[in-house]
Amino acid sequence: MTEIINAFSEISDNYDAAFVDLWGCMHNGIHAYPAAVEAMKSFRARGGKVVLVTNAPRAWNYVAEQITRMGIPPECYDAIATSGDSARVALFTGAIGGKVYFIGQDHDLSFFETPQILENPITVESVPLDEATGILCCGPFDPLAEPDVMRAEFLYAKTKGMKLLCANPDIMIDRGEAREWCAGALAGLYTEMGGESLYFGKPHPPIYDLARRRLAALDDAPDTPRIIAIGDGIMTDILGAMGEDIDSLFITGGLAAAETKTKEQPDAEALKAYIQKENSNPTYAIGFLR
Repeated sequence: MTEIINAFSEISDNYDAAFVDLWGCMHNGIHAYPAAVEAMKSFRARGGKVVLVTNAPRAWNYVAEQITRMGIPPECYDAIATSGDSARVALFTGAIGGKVYFIGQDHDLSFFETPQILENPITVESVPLDEATGILCCGPFDPLAEPDVMRAEFLYAKTKGMKLLCANPDIMIDRGEAREWCAGALAGLYTEMGGESLYFGKPHPPIYDLARRRLAALDDAPDTPRIIAIGDGIMTDILGAMGEDIDSLFITGGLAAAETKTKEQPDAEALKAYIQKENSNPTYAIGFLR
């Protein structure tokens, strides 16, 4: 049974570390949530470790710069693990070959920077679809367009046996008041059409392995930390936590605000109906991280 809480501080003493989602929990795509920032600062002040675990298809340092501009300072987290970091290792070790058809926007081009941790990375170049060995998907060309606009390209790619590397398994996000499609929606369409999609962000294991390694590298990190995952994605953050067998705090005021009838807090009956429909089982729930 999911317990509705009023503040993270009610349960934070039970955990050594928090794997915290960014979009929908710490910010709305435009600016930070001040209460969430203060909650993480307070957790760290009591000795907790905060690893920001995000499906952003970029390296962690670019994410750090972005969230600083939004109002999320380094004082409220210890490390960042991104889907982009995890997926770039796969790309530069040959998961989809060296000639890739790139789907994304200009701000995603940093994905082509070779990870420094690799000793013998392959050479990767962006090419037209008819020259490609695989597809690199960081997000739609137009995040407001329905994923179906890629159906013709995906049909061609499927017949050629190309794999699609999905750098962000999120289906959609809310940027302020606007809802946008993410790479996960395109990868889902490709899989539905019979293609093979490779995932590296939440809820899939590679990003949790990266997050655990970044946590272990911190000073004074416990050997067997008690971890809680915090996020607003029932099929990413919460499903991932369930797969990792760690507790979770579901932020209902994000993607599922309408379904859970969240204003300041979720409606208890609406929350129960929603998590039953999604076959999910978050440990705790709260309207907004605070």
